Amino acid sequence: MRSLPSDASDAEVAEGIAAGSPDALRLAFERWGTLIHTIAVRALRDVHDAEEITQQVFVAAWSSRHLLRPGPDALPRWLVGIATNRIADLRRSRFRADRRTGAAAQQLDPSPPPGIDDKVVNRLVVLYELERLGSPRSEIVRMAYADDIPLKDIAAQMNMPVNTVKSHLRRGLAELRQRFGGDNHG
Repeated sequence: MRSLPSDASDAEVAEGIAAGSPDALRLAFERWGTLIHTIAVRALRDVHDAEEITQQVFVAAWSSRHLLRPGPDALPRWLVGIATNRIADLRRSRFRADRRTGAAAQQLDPSPPPGIDDKVVNRLVVLYELERLGSPRSEIVRMAYADDIPLKDIAAQMNMPVNTVKSHLRRGLAELRQRFGGDNHG
């Protein structure tokens, strides 16, 4: 099995994991380990639990790699799905343990915390993909869309010609469309 270069596409990494490549698993962890850890920290509010969940996600991904259907954004979505299930499992087991010890009766709201909001997951995935655009493209896309700053003002702040800013914005959006499986036209 050939080794994957560090700049392999997400689809190639997914294919590598499905084929049993340890290099692909390493690349997946490098690319999405922080995302999975961040989701776990936000959901559990405990760094140690988040570290454990992150490790479990990648072990589970490796163990069940035969279930992965490679595609452009299949791998991060699959990893997030595994993380969501592991977090829910941990919450359920803790809630059951609390109920057995009577600790749940002392809580005002004994129901487990709600699941991870899809909006949070989507936002984290978008932020991750924006970071991958690199500088200055990432900053220009953020300023134009998240901060709603006019292109001429972005050009002034970045000390670039407006046409250069437009070019970075156009290319950045095209790259994001490609990564999220959209068409490359327009």
